[in-house]
Amino acid sequence: MPSSVPGATAARHEVRPRLAVLLSGGGRTLVNLVGRIRQGRLAAEIVCVIADRPQALGLVRAQEAGIDHECLRDNAAIWERIRRAGADMVLLCGYLRLLPIDPQFVGRVLNIHPSLLPAYGGKGMHGHHVHEAVLAARESESGCTVHQCTDEYDRGPIVLQQRVPVLPIDTPDTLAARVFAAECEAYPQAIESRWRELAASPR
Repeated sequence: MPSSVPGATAARHEVRPRLAVLLSGGGRTLVNLVGRIRQGRLAAEIVCVIADRPQALGLVRAQEAGIDHECLRDNAAIWERIRRAGADMVLLCGYLRLLPIDPQFVGRVLNIHPSLLPAYGGKGMHGHHVHEAVLAARESESGCTVHQCTDEYDRGPIVLQQRVPVLPIDTPDTLAARVFAAECEAYPQAIESRWRELAASPR
């Protein structure tokens, strides 16, 4: 039976982390992570998926992958579900609500954002809003950022960034596709990197 305290035993640190995924939309990042795990390219286990919208396609994709999933909006209920699943880390995968961080999980909640933070971050800056702003500013590059979550949007310590060029012919759709391809590489790398740091830290 998994411990309710993240990283409670040394044995847990010697194996793959148990991940809880939070999402609001289609779940493309979830699909990428599931694929990486099945291919042996990410040593992890997704133990639950939580959406804040009952119509989120990510819930369907979780069901197709055989992962426990449900729709929850109350923050206390979300953290209770995460603890009940025995998660070591929490991943925000297109989760649009601000999630106050449970004290047990400080440093254990990651988010991926489709820009090079601190640029183009904050409340309301997600998806095409970000790419439209990047193009409007005539930036020469963009990218993605994986960061630890705090109680503010997009302000936590950066774990990893990956850059992509912005081309003169780009539209928000073409730039979004290039950034998402970078996200598919960056998030698994950041998960592994952060897990190694947590495993090496005394509790």
